[in-house]
Amino acid sequence: MSNIEPLNLEDEPANRFVRFHDLMKFRINEVLLVSSLYDSFILGEDGQLYELLLSEYIDLNLSHTPEITRVSSGKEALKLASEPGRFDLIITTHHLEDMHVMDFATRLRKVNDKIPLVFLSYDTRALNDLRSCKEVACFDKLFMWQGDFNIMLAIIKCIEDILNVKRDTKIVGVQSIILVEDSVKFYSSYLPIIYTELIRHSQQVIAEGINTAHRLMRMRARPKIILCHDYEEAWSFFKKYHETVLGVISDIRFPRKGKHDRQAGFKFAKAIKKAHPDVPILLQSNEPGAEVEAHRLGASFILKNSPVLLHDLRKFLKKYFSFGDFVFCMPDGEEVARARDLKELRRNIRTIPRECLLFHAERNHFSNWLKARTEFFLAHKLRPCKVSDYSTPEVLREALTQYLKEYRATQLKRAIVDFDPESFDDIDGFARIGKGSLGGKGRGLAFGRSLINTSGLARRFGKVNLYIPATVILSSDIFDKFMEMNDLVDFAINCDDDALIEERFVKGQLPHSVIRKLQEFLNIATFPLAIRSSSLLEDSQYQPFAGVYATYMLPNNHPDIDSRLSELEGAIKRVFASTYSVHSKAYIKATPYRLEEEKMAVIIQRLVGQKHDNRFYPDFAGVARSHNFYPIPPMESADGIASVALGMGQMVVEGGTTMRFSPRYPRHLVQFSTVDDALNYSQKEFYALNLKRSEEASDSVTGVAGVDVLDLDRFRLDVAEKDDVLWVAGSTYSPENNAIYDGVSRDGVRIVTFAPILKNDLFPLPEILDA
Repeated sequence: MSNIEPLNLEDEPANRFVRFHDLMKFRINEVLLVSSLYDSFILGEDGQLYELLLSEYIDLNLSHTPEITRVSSGKEALKLASEPGRFDLIITTHHLEDMHVMDFATRLRKVNDKIPLVFLSYDTRALNDLRSCKEVACFDKLFMWQGDFNIMLAIIKCIEDILNVKRDTKIVGVQSIILVEDSVKFYSSYLPIIYTELIRHSQQVIAEGINTAHRLMRMRARPKIILCHDYEEAWSFFKKYHETVLGVISDIRFPRKGKHDRQAGFKFAKAIKKAHPDVPILLQSNEPGAEVEAHRLGASFILKNSPVLLHDLRKFLKKYFSFGDFVFCMPDGEEVARARDLKELRRNIRTIPRECLLFHAERNHFSNWLKARTEFFLAHKLRPCKVSDYSTPEVLREALTQYLKEYRATQLKRAIVDFDPESFDDIDGFARIGKGSLGGKGRGLAFGRSLINTSGLARRFGKVNLYIPATVILSSDIFDKFMEMNDLVDFAINCDDDALIEERFVKGQLPHSVIRKLQEFLNIATFPLAIRSSSLLEDSQYQPFAGVYATYMLPNNHPDIDSRLSELEGAIKRVFASTYSVHSKAYIKATPYRLEEEKMAVIIQRLVGQKHDNRFYPDFAGVARSHNFYPIPPMESADGIASVALGMGQMVVEGGTTMRFSPRYPRHLVQFSTVDDALNYSQKEFYALNLKRSEEASDSVTGVAGVDVLDLDRFRLDVAEKDDVLWVAGSTYSPENNAIYDGVSRDGVRIVTFAPILKNDLFPLPEILDA
């Protein structure tokens, strides 16, 4: 294809993170261990079984540790197992004090046939005796203790994977690794190694998450390991989940068609390669001669009795299962670059030699690496693409970089991310600093942003770009730290002097980590800013707190970044201080809330507008309400009402003269029923931010406490006309004709009617607000 087709992200689930949250629904929370006291002591080395398991989970940064209940007798275990829903897994050893283990297993299946049951053997003889019994089918899995406590982790994770694979694969396409091995002794030592490596890989992957919730959810999306014991079981699983199989690790000798087949592994590998040539396969054997046939089939090979078996396994996992960095290689194996994350992948794709690009693209290496990093949607979009679909390698290169850019942008738009200066978009980025609440106003902005980006609203109006302006929110925990660090709680609650409160707050120190983040933000943000309150109670449904707390506008244009940082810090602290103003305290007293329960988050948001000489303002701004309490036919209450004004929205907020209209009936303007009404009730002035005042004020700053609060200035309409803005919303009154004409192309008195928009469809404002 000669042109690059855009990556269609419309069908990516809008609730992607919610779906990640739904993964791993079956968790092993309670384990019943049925064993003699000696067996459990050996398993736990010193009898501290739970402590060892907890330590292992903590070392691997796993969030949930199962509880373990141990009993010695089969009778007691059967009684406990009969309690509905209490245990998620039962592990039994060979030695029970009152019955044979097979009798216990048979009786358990009559009491409760749904709990997974695992037999853990301590020696080969006991295991062989058990496998010769017909009742061995009562056990879901057999394992063998060989001195490594990690076998407990492997057992728990193996059972969880079996029970979750169907659902998790269906929800987001979680990947699976098929392990085919019939030697209990071998896979009992092998599985702990694979799981440990897999979980550590997942730890590296989740570090790339765009926020804390995303990182934790990605841990749930780690590849599943499915242990199969014969050809039919393994092939059945592959056929069912072939699109999500990350790779295969297989013995060469194992049962096939009920008999031990010395060639079963080769046959399995051949069948897989025929279905999906790009699926990596590792074949294992004690026979060195099998390596030639394995390589002929396109599989890797390691010796089971090799002294470096585990080293070779880790090497294979990193190279072929894409665990670790993406290693860019030339066809002869020469390494030319590495990528740790999506940003580095995209950066390197731009510069690698074309031979390297084609080498990886032809083998679906990009798709496989993305799948291993839980980026399933993008991986499945790229996998069907063939090199032959693109006219030249350079078109392919451009397409891949564009796809990665679009995908990352979509991720960032659909989540509240932790602030990262490298990925933050200065137009419509939305990020947080801190781990606490966003506050009421912050939550509202986040909700609005989510609706815009998931409902299709952003693209509904052609060339009009709908978005929430670039926003960074200091979460409420930063407020808590600030209050604690500067010992302000008691003082602020008991002081009734607003000036003294503000002085003490402005002299306080923000945490150094926050100051560093603010400086990184100001390196990007060279535009005017609004510093807005977002308390926990603000914008609540029944107690809106509108106008209770402070908002500051900053030109943010001083040439010295330290002055800009001081100005920003001062505004943030003044917003913090407004939490305890006399007005705020009086307002809270009239509500069911307590002042000490209130906490303040702070919104740092890009001001929308343009620079006109030393003035900064948008063409128009306003407020829309979904309910109109005073509708005039044909308007109804549910049609809503909007107030819009030329320039900054302060004119609307303070109740000044503005244009009021129903988005459903934009030409039905009651306030302009007559010429006199239009002259009397139209906007005469507008607000703009004075950019020059910031430089003058900041030049004299001697510290944070010296920062002046910068307010908006009023200007007459002739200034807007000179700035070439009035034509958007203006009309002209002709005294000679006592008539009002749309537009400002003729001489006369200028008035603000918004006729070019509401009557002449210059801009689809009514349609946007109605939507």
